[in-house]
Amino acid sequence: MNAPRIALVHDWLATSNGGSERVVAQILKVFPGSDVFTLFDRIPAGRRTFLDASKVTTSFLQRLAGHGGKYRYLLPAMPLAIESLDLSSYDLVLSSSHAVAKGVLTGPKQLHICYCHTPIRYAWDLQHQYLAESGLAKGPLKYLAMAMLQYIRMWDYRTASGVDHFIANSEFVARRIQKVYHRESTVIYPPVNVDDFPVAGSREDFYVVVARLVPYKRVGLLLKAFELLPERRLLVIGEGPLLASLRRESPANVTLLGSQAFDSMRDYLQRARAFLYAAEEDFGISIVEAQACGTPVISYGSGGARETVIGNETGVFFDQQTPESVADAIRTFESTENQFSPELIRANAQRFSAEAFRSRYRSFVLKGCCAQQFSPLLRNWAESQTESTAARSAMTAMS
Repeated sequence: MNAPRIALVHDWLATSNGGSERVVAQILKVFPGSDVFTLFDRIPAGRRTFLDASKVTTSFLQRLAGHGGKYRYLLPAMPLAIESLDLSSYDLVLSSSHAVAKGVLTGPKQLHICYCHTPIRYAWDLQHQYLAESGLAKGPLKYLAMAMLQYIRMWDYRTASGVDHFIANSEFVARRIQKVYHRESTVIYPPVNVDDFPVAGSREDFYVVVARLVPYKRVGLLLKAFELLPERRLLVIGEGPLLASLRRESPANVTLLGSQAFDSMRDYLQRARAFLYAAEEDFGISIVEAQACGTPVISYGSGGARETVIGNETGVFFDQQTPESVADAIRTFESTENQFSPELIRANAQRFSAEAFRSRYRSFVLKGCCAQQFSPLLRNWAESQTESTAARSAMTAMS
């Protein structure tokens, strides 16, 4: 039986360990041999193993994207660049989209399934942050930038009709997809390598946060909360454009460690009294990694954290992004600290394993292929794959 040609479209490849790149890595394990299409590829030679020797095709932005990470400046050209990628020879198009990947052009005989990390936030609810970070919050260029973002929103909404099925990475994102695109979606949580974060060692008297130091992560809020708690100690792991200013603002009981090697970061997670998080995240992989270590979480009670943390069992929520609310949550945690079981916390994290993601994603794609009316090749292939999986499961059960 002829196998379909599969294309995997991702916004851009700039790091090997980001949350969206982890999704790409797991999709390539589910459907090995898929060709990868992306706006630009900046993954160094020594960190490309997750691409599994797949052929990578880039757009004309490959020549324009530098290595500084300020890719938001390329946003006006991204719709044209993603539409320039030619996928007309592929039967199945799988996109992993947090910006424009879902806007790739497909035909009526092609099945397009989009794993949506979020609708492009710079153009929707983070417009004002985008303008501020780009130096466009004031002056005459502000209105030109706002017109550009309006165009991006119109393009983003229009191209949603080219997606046959949406997958959301959380219920929170599913609500955003409904609000922005007026489309239904199925939730499949992203993969977390929980096996890399075992429970180990004893707890020590410090709190920890792991986050990129950018405005929306709200790490500065945690620093202000610890000004109210001078007898507590906070360690901040991460780097980003706010590192220097946060170091200037940090009280004596807060230490900014900058970027840490993986083993060191994990060690801090395993030994911390609790893990702190102040941002409203679409999902929040680091929150799950902390729980995999058996570490309780103290988090802002909105977004994906409400789906990954069980209140009063694996963590404590604060309802307002204020220093006082954070400090109150820490005091609440300490008053009930003995009730948190590392084994129970880790068991909660295992719901989000890479194996669980692969199983759910594969089943969803094959189901979509079986229902595809315009491509007998996809339907027959999916039915054969489903039968093979069922046969292997039956043999495993018998043995």
